Formats: sequence, C-alpha cells, structure tokens
Amino acid sequence: MVIQVFVSDNIYYHCLLNQYTILMITGQTKLTGLIGDPVEHTLSPYMHNAGFKYCNLDYIYVPFQVKKENLKKAIEGAQSFSFEGLNVTIPHKIDVIKYLDVLNNNAELIGAVNTIKFANEIKGYNTDGLGAVRAIEELKSIKNKKIIILGAGGASRAISFQSILNGASKIIIANRTYDKALKLTENLINKLDADVKAVTLGNELKNELTDGDILINTTPIGMYPNINQKPLVTSSMLHEDMIVNDIIYNPMETVHLKEARKAGAKTISGIKMLIYQGIESFKIWTGMEPPVEVFEKALMDYI
Repeated sequence: MVIQVFVSDNIYYHCLLNQYTILMITGQTKLTGLIGDPVEHTLSPYMHNAGFKYCNLDYIYVPFQVKKENLKKAIEGAQSFSFEGLNVTIPHKIDVIKYLDVLNNNAELIGAVNTIKFANEIKGYNTDGLGAVRAIEELKSIKNKKIIILGAGGASRAISFQSILNGASKIIIANRTYDKALKLTENLINKLDADVKAVTLGNELKNELTDGDILINTTPIGMYPNINQKPLVTSSMLHEDMIVNDIIYNPMETVHLKEARKAGAKTISGIKMLIYQGIESFKIWTGMEPPVEVFEKALMDYI
C-alpha cells in the first residue's frame, strides 16, 4: 500500500491499494483494519477495500503489526481513534478477550475472537468457524463426517465448535503439545457433549487419518515466508476420498495442500475461508453484505 499526502485548503490522503483502486481518506472516513503479528502476508485489505468501494462506503481497512505486550494499548488506541472495527489474527485471538467489554454468543462459546466492533462498548465476535465451514461445504456437507484438525489455537477452537454445531460426527484434535489439544478437547466435550479426541502428531494421528473425511490445518506451518517448512502430514497418510483444507492463504498452495494433491485428495485453499469470514466481519461493521465475487476478484487480481 502506498500513501500519498497532499496539502491544500484541506488535508486529505490518497491510498493507492492497487493499480486500479483509489480511495480518498477524509475526516469522515471510518477506520477498520487487522491486528496481528505478523501481518505482512495479509490479503484482507484488498478484499475489504474492494467491498467498501463496491458498496459505496466511506471506509478504509489497514493492517497493523501489534506485539503481544502492546495488545491492550492497541485496543484502547483503536477505541480512542473511533475505529469502526478490527479483525484479529495470530497470536491475539484468545488474549484479546480480556480487553473487550462483551462477546457475542458464538465468540463466548468458542473462547476466541477474530472480529471486533467498536461502539459504546467493545464487542468481540468470531467468524472463523463460519468461514471455514462454508468453504468446506461448497464441496461436501460436514454433517456426520469425521474431521481431523491440526493445531489447538484460536482458529482450531472456532472451527471445532462450528463443525460440531453443523453436525460433524467426530472431531480429532492433533497438536504437538498434547496437553493443549486435551484442554481444547475437554472444553468441547463440556460445552457441547461432542465426540472429540485429542492425539499427538505421530502414529496416533496417522491412524485417525485412515478413515478421516476432512483434514483442516490451522497451524502456521507453511505460511509465508516459511513456505517450505516440513508438513505435519504427508501424502502417504492421506487418501483420495478426503478433503484437505488449509486455512493459510499465503501461499495459496501450501505444503499440506501439495501433499494432499499427491494423494489425490480434494483441496481447499485458505482463500475461501478468508473470503467467507471476511464477509461476515464486513456485515458486522457495516450492516451490508458484498457479493462473494467482489472479494474473490480483488484477491485474484492481486495474486
């Protein structure tokens, strides 16, 4: 993003978002954005700013790198600067809750937040699970399916809860740190009385994958710039009747999706979840829903 500042009778800004889109920022422009660490890889500004333009809304979306120790200050600052809303990404989705006034039902159940709305109160939402499930169900309903999820962080929590709410028959949480996977598993069982199991990343995971229907990677393994990291699962552990979804969207084809293709499995890029969770956030901030095609075209034009 290139910012040019012009001074005349009024001060205003032209933000060059890509070679086709120019937004003018004025004193009436509503602010939205993303906080996380890192944020250099994010594609969210392209789709949200395209959506604002399509809907003729005087909004702008900007990414902000925020270290863990500065999270409280970031939320307080956004409220002070009258932000309309923020997205929240790794590593802040759980820790940010302590700095919010209230959570909606979905975020409270999940225990993680990826969207914030600023008004008289600071309210947290979670659209990650909704976005992931919608992306998967473009190919196959998750009802009565066995789902294996890699990772036990904020995104894993959101997708696990939403998958159960949408009728998944069994959830397997696989994580390097078994205790963390077990903690999430116990939370899911206590809140939803679901069939959930925690496993390690070794032979236990391999055994569970043999009859798994859907595999979802929620870890940062393979995320830009570490695109050649060793995958947590290989093609020999997968089968052709499986759907493999990686919520990482940069790169579009991650190390896990490459392994899935080798096994003949169907794959879903994190772009799909990014689009659908983004549309839900957009609706929370603006009350409007842009066409999926607007978000998708903005991302594809950039990529």
